[in-house]
Amino acid sequence: MLAFLRPYPSPLFSRRGLDLDFPLLAGCLALLGLGLVMIASASTEVAAVNVGSPLYYMLRHLVYLVIGLGAAAVVLLIPLETWQRLSGMALLAAFALLVLVLVPGIGREVNGSMRWIGFGAFNVQPSEIAKLFVVIYLAGYLVRRQAEVRESWAGFFKPFVVLLPMAGLLLLEPDFGATVVMMGAAAAMLFLGGVGLLRFGLLVALAVGALFVLVQTQEYRLQRLITFTDPWADQYGSGYQLTQALIAFGRGEWFGVGLGNSIQKQFYLPEAHTDFVFAVLAEELGMLGALVTVGLFAFVCVRALYIGLWAEKAKQFFAAYVAYGLAFLWIGQFLINIGVNIGLLPTKGLTLPFLSYGGSSLVICCVSLALLLRIEWERRTQLGSEDVDFQESDFFDGKRAQEPANAR
Repeated sequence: MLAFLRPYPSPLFSRRGLDLDFPLLAGCLALLGLGLVMIASASTEVAAVNVGSPLYYMLRHLVYLVIGLGAAAVVLLIPLETWQRLSGMALLAAFALLVLVLVPGIGREVNGSMRWIGFGAFNVQPSEIAKLFVVIYLAGYLVRRQAEVRESWAGFFKPFVVLLPMAGLLLLEPDFGATVVMMGAAAAMLFLGGVGLLRFGLLVALAVGALFVLVQTQEYRLQRLITFTDPWADQYGSGYQLTQALIAFGRGEWFGVGLGNSIQKQFYLPEAHTDFVFAVLAEELGMLGALVTVGLFAFVCVRALYIGLWAEKAKQFFAAYVAYGLAFLWIGQFLINIGVNIGLLPTKGLTLPFLSYGGSSLVICCVSLALLLRIEWERRTQLGSEDVDFQESDFFDGKRAQEPANAR
């Protein structure tokens, strides 16, 4: 596959060799490496009891990481123009996956939620793919209808003809966290796409009203909202998970109890290697390790926003909106997961990007990273700019690279 795509311009095969945004790449690779270490530490006891192998979840996470990096390498070779052209098909694929996961016999139910489609030993989570494809579709819409979005109510409301049914499918799983992240990223993209403050303010008001209604209509959501404000009131019931996470933070103090020495991961803290891996990290590496991790997340998210800003200044608007959307997907998941872990938000099943155990989330994070690297490279080389025309001869050519310098 890579050999077939090699003749085309890409940051993997340029005249400068590997031509990537190394600050963003280094930050994300650091998070991926830290995630692998923390999964190995947080899952040993659970894996030993459940499957008889302490390294079971770590090895599976490593397999997902290899798949994710392979997918990222392929995405780096695909021009953004291709994604823009296929954005409608991507949206249809997202809808199809979200419908399939609700079909009995196809979707797999775990902990009362139908969020996964099984493929042998592996599960695919359609909501992760749907969030990415929604960003790509909405970026294409903002480019096609830029004037309409900025000047009319119709251009503002049209995307919600697509977004609201998709949100409904996510709520049927149910996956409230993914719904909030997707709609939040979409709202941010619309705002950065030029929607006026009046229309954006109305959107925020409607979103707050919808959240209130959703919380009131489901007893378990209302219970979570009440519990997180005082988890110690029902320490061994609805507040159990949060109290155990807070104990992990308390035990970590400034410098932690040492890597691998967590007590909370020994069946005190449920989902220690998935939704609450940050609590185990804080227990083992302390406040210092937690702050370094938060700093890494802040760096990669801000860098992603800057990549979008640079693309917008280069008049590569589709690339800019995709970068903004991906950045806000990361920011939303990061803030919600950390907020849940430290008790600032109600408990939600949402993974921490790059760190938590979960194949679909990890692969999509790697693909998102590759898209951002591609956006930065196309902006820097002006590939895809509306003001610049390039020929194939301007880019890497294996035959020309082998010619002596004095022959050119």
